[in-house]
Amino acid sequence: MKRRDFLKTSAIGITAPSILMSDDEIRPNMNDPLILSTWEHGLPANDVAWKVLQNGGSAMDAAEAGAKVPEADPTSTSVGFGGLPDEQGNVTLDACVMDSDGNAGSVAFLQNIKHPVSVARKVMEETKHVMLVGEGARQFAVSHGFEEIDLLTDKSKMAWEKWKKKRREMMPHETHDTISVLVQDKNGDLAGTCTTSGWAYKMHGRVGDSPIIGAGLFVDNEIGCAAATGLGEEVIKTTGSFLVVELMRQGYNPTAACEEALNRVIKKHNGNLDFQIAYIAIRKDGNIGSACIKDGFEYALLQKGKNNLYKIKGTI
Repeated sequence: MKRRDFLKTSAIGITAPSILMSDDEIRPNMNDPLILSTWEHGLPANDVAWKVLQNGGSAMDAAEAGAKVPEADPTSTSVGFGGLPDEQGNVTLDACVMDSDGNAGSVAFLQNIKHPVSVARKVMEETKHVMLVGEGARQFAVSHGFEEIDLLTDKSKMAWEKWKKKRREMMPHETHDTISVLVQDKNGDLAGTCTTSGWAYKMHGRVGDSPIIGAGLFVDNEIGCAAATGLGEEVIKTTGSFLVVELMRQGYNPTAACEEALNRVIKKHNGNLDFQIAYIAIRKDGNIGSACIKDGFEYALLQKGKNNLYKIKGTI
């Protein structure tokens, strides 16, 4: 797939974003790094990740640094500090990381820690495990120097108290529940992160796709990487991000792979969907793709062109 074809309308119920520039304008040197992320949070996240790459950091370093930006932003009510709480008023966080060597770490149902993505990386690098959850994850974070804070801001608390009066079930496409950051560095190595405060007002103890390797995120340094956002339950049941990467292995271009992964969900529901799922993907050769089920998905791309550093935000 050519990058200038990145935006197009495809299968019924699926849309895919585009960059209206030629390949040479966007990325004349395939060793130039790129960063692809979800939602409007991706713009400041990409800027920070890019600085890490420019200072010699790896794809993993950059992806972690980028994800930490929305995690620390109290105005972002779907990620980290300031996230909307569960039905009991508790902010619970899920995150995972995966590097170019196939190593992975994640945390789920983590409370009182601002940067779950960094805790997930600690799990990956300093334990023999992949996932820690709940109180065990919190204890692990504290033992490694992470500060405990109250993640529930006044803004999110007020929203929760207002919700309690009506008790209307919120769908993930209403709360934009996940940011994923995919990075390819100058060496061509891939890494990714996925972090969220999850479905607003969810049942206490609910965990979505974001901390699950192969669902919310998957990286294969020989093939490519992919990440998800949207209704985690459906992503989990189709191991969505793994599926996107495996489809690229079979020869699908990144956008077609994202579309086919969504088609699996659409078929299962006979085309009757009231939720959002979107995927982003980078293939090893630097080609990129994305697709979503419903309109309103946002992505952010940052990569070096012939004469400029392109910072692109798209909405589909």
